[in-house]
Amino acid sequence: MITLPTQLSKIMQSILNIGASPVIVGGYVRDALMDQESKDIDIEVFGIDKLDDLVAVLHPFGSLKEVGKSFGVLKLSCEDYELDISLPRVEKKIGRKHTDFSVTTHAQLSFKEAARRRDFRMNAIGYDVKSATLLDPYNGIGDIKERKISHIDDKTFQEDSLRVLRALGFAARFSFEIDHMTKELCKKMVQEGELSHLSKERIFEEIKKIFLKAKKPSIAFHIADELGINKELFPEIDALKGVKQREEYHPEGDVFTHTLMALDVMSEFSSEDEKKKLILMFATLCHDFGKATTTKLIEGVYRAYGHEVAGVEIAENFLRRMTDDKSLIEAVLPLVRYHGEPGKFYKENVSEAAIRRLANRVNISLLVEVSRADSLGRTTKDALEGKFPAKEWLLQRADELDVKQSAPKAILLGRHLLEEGLKPSSEFKKILDSAFEEQLEGKITTLDDAKKWLKKYLIQLRTSN
Repeated sequence: MITLPTQLSKIMQSILNIGASPVIVGGYVRDALMDQESKDIDIEVFGIDKLDDLVAVLHPFGSLKEVGKSFGVLKLSCEDYELDISLPRVEKKIGRKHTDFSVTTHAQLSFKEAARRRDFRMNAIGYDVKSATLLDPYNGIGDIKERKISHIDDKTFQEDSLRVLRALGFAARFSFEIDHMTKELCKKMVQEGELSHLSKERIFEEIKKIFLKAKKPSIAFHIADELGINKELFPEIDALKGVKQREEYHPEGDVFTHTLMALDVMSEFSSEDEKKKLILMFATLCHDFGKATTTKLIEGVYRAYGHEVAGVEIAENFLRRMTDDKSLIEAVLPLVRYHGEPGKFYKENVSEAAIRRLANRVNISLLVEVSRADSLGRTTKDALEGKFPAKEWLLQRADELDVKQSAPKAILLGRHLLEEGLKPSSEFKKILDSAFEEQLEGKITTLDDAKKWLKKYLIQLRTSN
């Protein structure tokens, strides 16, 4: 028996009261059997012919959307849960898009037939609320016990190529093996170009789930390499394979290996802010993209001079193919550009001015996390011992300068120039920029300093004229 939260139990009872039979199916049941929490709940309601019969019953419980009604689906937001409520149905693919399906609902369809359209056996386990029993027509429980991922039906599986990405996502989230036959079917779909028809939004959502839920995201990208997915969808990642590095700094191997190790380190970063976690994961994935084009053997040593700068354009092209989220892209690119600075700054014990300038270009609190993942994502002695003193050193320095979380704020502003009797002109920007440079150097620390500097500047300006 699966224990349901109080509010969910009330919803189930309301459905039972109209003579219908609700069956919870999919990820919620799978996760419950694995003692994991899930907030997304799929419910199939047997014994009724129309979704309209459910609308009045569900409205009191939360925000109800009928956008999926033509597909036999209602969406209910209730407290912390998102419920997809549908009638048992069969689907037939009629086009390339993920919405190109002919849907037929059947009130009396058996659970086994209704579950045939699902992707994996472990996702086709149902919990019959009325009888409080598990329904497992495809031995999904056996797959969970054996820690494997296997598809249900060749024909239905191939109707949505996103399932290939879902397979490697589940492998990374649960450390499960993909069944040999399922892996071969996925490989066939990749080779036939089926993934090229996926929208970037759907691809991004699967990568997002890997980055937010997987303990070892490297598993997903290793499988993607094996199946040919990286070459097909992520050429920037594929280009890292075989790119050699200095063994004393990277005994673990090529840039591809290092990048995936760094991803696993970053996956340990905990934050309730999903956007922040995504920014850090994407920055870590992209941080060495530039090495693919800059690495050269110089006097017997592999070097990648300028890879930080070169990587910015490559990362931007990659990210724009993945998402239209400009704020995410704009946050990631400076982290790629400056990921090596914390280590360098620590070794050189740089000035306050250098730290202020860095903070003016990139968020230091995020940068040290990317730099730490880069440093520990290898097999050097320090990395294996978890040593990265540059993080705490730079954070402390940045905190003392009040630039840990944000760029320095300009002290001298346009209104201060107006107070001195200056009229708005093209000269304003030049004056304010000069004052800010003095501020970064530590020569201006207060408004009084700024006003004194301005008076001297104006005197020199008038004298020179």
